[in-house]
Amino acid sequence: MARKSSSLKTSVVTVAAWTIGFLIFFPILWIIILSFKTEGDAIKAPLEVLTSGWTLHSYAEVQERSNYALHFWNSVVLSVGSTLLALVIAVPAAWAMAFVPGKRTKDLLMWMLSTKMMPAVGVLVPMYLLFRDLGLLDSRAGLTVVLTLINLPIVIWMLYTYFKEIPGEILEAARMDGATLRSEILYILTPMAVPGIASTMLLNIILAWNEAFWTLQLTTKAAAPLTQFIASYSSPEGLFYAKLSAASTMAIAPILILGWFSQKQLVRGLTFGAVK
Repeated sequence: MARKSSSLKTSVVTVAAWTIGFLIFFPILWIIILSFKTEGDAIKAPLEVLTSGWTLHSYAEVQERSNYALHFWNSVVLSVGSTLLALVIAVPAAWAMAFVPGKRTKDLLMWMLSTKMMPAVGVLVPMYLLFRDLGLLDSRAGLTVVLTLINLPIVIWMLYTYFKEIPGEILEAARMDGATLRSEILYILTPMAVPGIASTMLLNIILAWNEAFWTLQLTTKAAAPLTQFIASYSSPEGLFYAKLSAASTMAIAPILILGWFSQKQLVRGLTFGAVK
């Protein structure tokens, strides 16, 4: 009886999980479906959309109208570049907070996290003027710095959490053996926290890839990533659903594939230290 009850419970939980997962993924699935329709079919009722013909016409038009390769490369450079720069800053900062904490360490961590709660539009004007005066508008270098600063609090918080799970005695033993601070961080701490660092990198790449506000405000063409590529299909003439869906599918496909193949690393890293 207990086994039958447990089996029923497992089945219910599995069905519920798949249902919730489908509901979460459905908007993306619908965008993908619309991308294979004509503009006339894309605005029909849902059942008529599903029964209408399938075509690659929208993808062909998007390729003709936009330079997808340039936008894709800009997104790669910005997301990977900002992630690497954030790690260079965050690893030493998280090490200091985890292993050499001060009286204000927790306050500093809370302050860093509180900056994520500030509306981005509140600093748009001074940031725009600063970028204009420094000649950084529509540049990869300037936008990389902005994306680094946006996600740096999250990166530091995540690395701090992972580093706290590493026994301090290991680092003390390394110091007794003559390890320098640089060697301690590079050859002892970092390898032990690889799952956490990997998940932090993946999460930061996803956040930087999806960042829309700053990329739309500070870029126009040369450094425009895929978010600008998607926005270009919303015009005063109206929304072109099929072409907009095709552009959106082309923009999110790389990050969906990355997330799918790295889901084990993400789960392992995000639960690092959760089970004692």
